[in-house]
Amino acid sequence: MNGFPAYTSVPARRTLATPQAAVRPSVRKTALAGSESLQPPPKPQKGVFPSGVREYVSRAFAEENSTSGIEKSAIEEKLKEIINDASTHGIMHTLDWDTHPLPQQIIQQEMVSSSLWREPSPWRETAALSLNQDATHNAFANATPPNKKRKSFETDPAENENDDASTPPWRKAAKKNGFEDRITFANQAAAERMEKRMRKFHGGKLDESSKLPATLEKRRQRFETGKVGHQSPFSPRDDTPASDIPEGPVLGTSQNLEKGYLRLTEPPRPETVRPLPVLRKTLDLLKTKWKNENNYSYICDQFKSLRQDLTVQHIKNDFTVMAYEIHARIALEKGDLGEYNQCQTQLRALYKQKLGGHPAEFLAYRILYFIYTCSRTDMNDVLADLTPADKTQPSVKHALEVRSSLALGNYHKFFQLYLDTPNMGAYIMDMFIVRERLAALATICRAYKQDVKIRFLTEELGFESDQDCVQFLCENGAPQQLFEEKDDGVRFLTAKVGSTFETAKAAASR
Repeated sequence: MNGFPAYTSVPARRTLATPQAAVRPSVRKTALAGSESLQPPPKPQKGVFPSGVREYVSRAFAEENSTSGIEKSAIEEKLKEIINDASTHGIMHTLDWDTHPLPQQIIQQEMVSSSLWREPSPWRETAALSLNQDATHNAFANATPPNKKRKSFETDPAENENDDASTPPWRKAAKKNGFEDRITFANQAAAERMEKRMRKFHGGKLDESSKLPATLEKRRQRFETGKVGHQSPFSPRDDTPASDIPEGPVLGTSQNLEKGYLRLTEPPRPETVRPLPVLRKTLDLLKTKWKNENNYSYICDQFKSLRQDLTVQHIKNDFTVMAYEIHARIALEKGDLGEYNQCQTQLRALYKQKLGGHPAEFLAYRILYFIYTCSRTDMNDVLADLTPADKTQPSVKHALEVRSSLALGNYHKFFQLYLDTPNMGAYIMDMFIVRERLAALATICRAYKQDVKIRFLTEELGFESDQDCVQFLCENGAPQQLFEEKDDGVRFLTAKVGSTFETAKAAASR
């Protein structure tokens, strides 16, 4: 029986030299033959372009072929795209580079094609697909050699249906998502981020079927204006011609005194914006209505609309300062800190331009507001920016004394300042007066034993009447039995309620 034994014979070692492994002649021959047949074919040398490509590049940058209106950077970008597409299709060595259109000629053709998008016509939608096709790809389509494998976007749909049964699953390209055409993005940056993720997922390559519409739209817009990378600042769904979009401030023509506030989602139209003379009449009307009707929701909406008309027309003068100051005072009166802060922020910028107004008044409001918010960082910034002239202003001086009395724990002086607040600072102090009254009550209960007069508490804590003082004590945990009628009036037993006000103080300071 012919065949190899079930073991490998090993000759006996007679020397200290390393023995040579014995290989069956037939096996060695088969292995060598297999290795020769499995050697990979020689790889093409990278980085070396054919002479036709090099001559084509030279002609592209020759002076006699230069075209006015097309920059060198655009030619370089298109040239790189042409060479990359030729390499991808495998026709680098077979394409007739001597007769192939130059990059500037292809760019001109694309610019002429893209100009058709500017004129609305019935065939615009049907021609969209053909206009978005790249001229370079069309030139390569006829030059593809028949013996090369075609990519998925080059095959005929009828042939794909016949080949589905014979093609293994791992050879089939992923089909385009049916919902891809329905995807919209908030802006171009979001679309580019999505396309970048898709490129990373596909290994850095995207065929035409998987390109996002944002890419094709970006290419169309780039050649539509003749500038690389130009993007329209407004939505592509807006049918307004670019020449109708105002670049500078809007000059309003509306004569309506009242207009509701709407957040702008498109460029403002002059017919919806009121000019400065009309805005002056509007402000007078709003002041009258506020005094007579006191309808804050209506007044706030009208003031926001007035401020918007000032902004879109770039109006910055004494009237602008007056409008923001009046709105800020009304917001303070109603406790609307959101609108007050918006007005305060704009007023700071307007005061730096020396447009008039009452900067000292609103500087004092800022100091009091930071006392309310307990913002030490902002308070230190304000104090660092104060000038000697600012410190002499009565309203600013009062606000600084309020801050000093609280820092020293002098509640007696603090409540005296509270009762003598200039302008509308009392509205801001009302926001933290409860907190400071509880802190003062906790101190009084520790210092005065066994009881104090209600009248004393009324004067020390800045109440308008004894009844208001008693109501405040009861609302913050003081029981009724701690009030005693005596010959000199009603007295409050402070010795038994100290812990109650300490707890209320801690809760108010959070």
